[in-house]
Amino acid sequence: MNILLPIDGSELALHEVRYALRLVAEGLQARFLLVNVQEPASLYEIVTAPDPVVLESVSHAAGEHALQAAEELLGAAGIAFERAVVTGDPAHAVIELIEEYACDMVIIGSHGMGLLRSALQGSVAQTLIHDSPVPVLLVKPPESSEGDGDAEA
Repeated sequence: MNILLPIDGSELALHEVRYALRLVAEGLQARFLLVNVQEPASLYEIVTAPDPVVLESVSHAAGEHALQAAEELLGAAGIAFERAVVTGDPAHAVIELIEEYACDMVIIGSHGMGLLRSALQGSVAQTLIHDSPVPVLLVKPPESSEGDGDAEA
């Protein structure tokens, strides 16, 4: 099974990786695709660093940095994985990667938001639940981090 794990560098994302590792320890045969989606450059960034190669390089480096801890967890467990750093809208980029890498499932965390806050802010997880062509496993945050407000993948 090929499983996509959106990673934003937060502790919640590492909780998702640990959950995936528990599934493997319980017998799931899986490979993982670690994904970080970077926001497109802002107008300010484009004006102050007009070289698109520099902007792309900085964005890619930030994405690789965000993936490091997740890579270390999977590597220490001897689990096969690939990684991708892309730029764009997180939910739509993940959906494109699901198809490109023939993923069978997505494991993503919920941020424990209330209904009103979630409706006002939108959610990568909500969009994936509705639009993903494959099952989405939503991992609840650990009890201690439900109100932390970490950024989404």
